[in-house]
Amino acid sequence: MKKLVILSGAGMSAESGILTFRDMGGLWEQYRIEEVASPIAWANDPEMVHNFYNIRRKQLLEVNPNAGHIALVELEKKYNVEIVTQNVDDLHERAGSTKVLHLHGELRKVRSEKNEHLVSELEGWELKMGDLAEDGAQLRPHIVWFGESVPLITKAAEIVSTADILIIIGTSLSVYPAAGLMHEAPSHCRKFFIDPSADSQYLDGVERIAEKAGVGVPMLVKELMEEG
Repeated sequence: MKKLVILSGAGMSAESGILTFRDMGGLWEQYRIEEVASPIAWANDPEMVHNFYNIRRKQLLEVNPNAGHIALVELEKKYNVEIVTQNVDDLHERAGSTKVLHLHGELRKVRSEKNEHLVSELEGWELKMGDLAEDGAQLRPHIVWFGESVPLITKAAEIVSTADILIIIGTSLSVYPAAGLMHEAPSHCRKFFIDPSADSQYLDGVERIAEKAGVGVPMLVKELMEEG
């Protein structure tokens, strides 16, 4: 069974209605994303940080996986599929994908501010000051913030290094270290890039599909399922 690895970014979930930082409007128009998603923000105004992520969690509960998420599940019938995503939503899992690594954390999980390994699922969508972890420390979002290291990047690189087929979906390929992952693929690996801007980027040895995820992913999945 061939190994198929997917690298997904924000464009993977956009068609599900996931709001961007600016789309959230109101209070957040005053801030840059770094000012509400960083260790400094947490130290200066943790209630503001909680408010930001509570809004995001509540909104996540109101959206569903799109055709792109659902199509990827089909690939598991024929390939050994692993997904490495930059997204913090759980739409891949809700669609039915079984092996998903979240590089930048998970919106519906929380962790101790003193122990990054003490992670738990959040019931509902609201997290407040005074909500404590098992070790008695304040709970914080289980998110890799600006200025923090990406602890799973080595594991992600190992996954990509085993790929026979690599599919990159909905990412600008400009945010590092995630953007460097495609270069970890072995020389024999077939590579695909699905994004509306795909044709505007020069990527040597990469087959480009200039479509949104909800259109391009089902197209490619159909092709791959019919092969051999």
